Amino acid sequence: MKTGELCTRRTVTAEPDESVVEAARRMTKEDVGDLVVVEDIGGKVHPIGIVTDRDLVTGALSLGDNRMLSLRVRDVMQSDLITTLDDEPVEAALAKLKGRHIRRIPVVDRQGVLQGVLTLDDIVEWIREQIDDATAVLAPTP
Repeated sequence: MKTGELCTRRTVTAEPDESVVEAARRMTKEDVGDLVVVEDIGGKVHPIGIVTDRDLVTGALSLGDNRMLSLRVRDVMQSDLITTLDDEPVEAALAKLKGRHIRRIPVVDRQGVLQGVLTLDDIVEWIREQIDDATAVLAPTP
């Protein structure tokens, strides 16, 4: 299975100069725990970072009201972004998640254009389905 086949294609994004308050509102509205921070390069959307609900809490809310209101997504985002290619095996993406102790990874094509997001939950669900299929093969038939 390739990461591009398993990832969620509907990706909620943010601009780096967007306020953290706007980002938090979008997360709430879209019911997501992260926003992929993107920039437009030649009409194509490229990920440059990711901001999670935890980043907002630890990076923004901990500063208090006055400073929080002036913060931008770029101030709290994780800019040491790791991505996975859409044609990479899921196992390679899982190794990246494990190596960085993260739960989600943007999926890009070979030009670096955002294709979706793959989460640890997506991978665990896929593995569960594989185990269910294998178990069905082993189950005795009536």
